[in-house]
Amino acid sequence: MSHWTSYYTATAAGGPRETLLQALSSRSDPPGLALDLGCGTGRDTLVLLERGWQVLAVDAEAEALSTLRERTPTLLQKRLETRQARFETLEIPPCDLVNSSFALPFCEPARFPLLWTGITAAVRPGGLFCGQLLGERDSWASKGVAVVDAAVLQQLLRDWQVLLQREEEEDGHTAVGRPKHWHIHHLVLQRR
Repeated sequence: MSHWTSYYTATAAGGPRETLLQALSSRSDPPGLALDLGCGTGRDTLVLLERGWQVLAVDAEAEALSTLRERTPTLLQKRLETRQARFETLEIPPCDLVNSSFALPFCEPARFPLLWTGITAAVRPGGLFCGQLLGERDSWASKGVAVVDAAVLQQLLRDWQVLLQREEEEDGHTAVGRPKHWHIHHLVLQRR
């Protein structure tokens, strides 16, 4: 059993992330290929499938992908591909939407710039990115996760039209109940 098991249990009943819903509401063309990076047990993947998207769901944990496949209704399974991989090793296919809800910070910090370049290159013009990045004042910043400061964030956004950029900073808890200081950038972006 992985150390992620308690996280999956705590978040399994949660609905889709607000950033994904906002991204989907901003898009008028038909669904295409969506990449769900760090899909976990599928809280966002299932909504994408229900709305007609082809989905490549990627997670480093086999347990999460197994649960996602079990949760996916039979009629939707033909539009779901799962892949066990770390973001740093993933060859990102051309796609219309990349969703990464609270997952990108777990990329190795030194490899994050290359990952972001890959995401930007893979999303077709007019396509979307939605997800979260952690800011430099997040309590995990010293624990080996990828964080961005204001200057780096502006560099990351240069090839995108910003549909939503909301910064949030507060004391709270993790999904498993541990105290934590959050510094989050919620993003919905459209590729220029």
